[in-house]
Amino acid sequence: MSQVQSIPRPLVRTNQWTIFLSVIFTWVTGEAWILTIPLVSNIMGLLFNFNPIMKFARLFLIKKGKQYIPEDVTQQKFNSCIAIFCLALGFISFVAGWTIVGYIFTIMVAVASFIAILGFCIGCFIFFQLKQFKYRRSLRN
Repeated sequence: MSQVQSIPRPLVRTNQWTIFLSVIFTWVTGEAWILTIPLVSNIMGLLFNFNPIMKFARLFLIKKGKQYIPEDVTQQKFNSCIAIFCLALGFISFVAGWTIVGYIFTIMVAVASFIAILGFCIGCFIFFQLKQFKYRRSLRN
């Protein structure tokens, strides 16, 4: 029997905090490059299954990874795609001088990450609705 891949919740929370705080620091300092920290980390996680933020945070886990509440890898990769999209467009917009567009995309990712920290994952909700849509469409065919 195959086991579902999972990520310990504290590692996911660390990544969410990193996204949120990088956006806040970008707004406070006006330095758009700060957005590249979670952007590059999430791209690496998506492409190479190696997120440096989570890898570093793993050093501070007290218990074994399987003893924490698990987060589904597939959903986390979907959430990562959304974060990458918003962070990239925010970064590009700030660098190009399109400040309002930069704020729009960084506000979206900051709000989503903070709401996820509080316990409701917007990306997971979108993922679930997408799966439901695909399932209902398959019933019609």
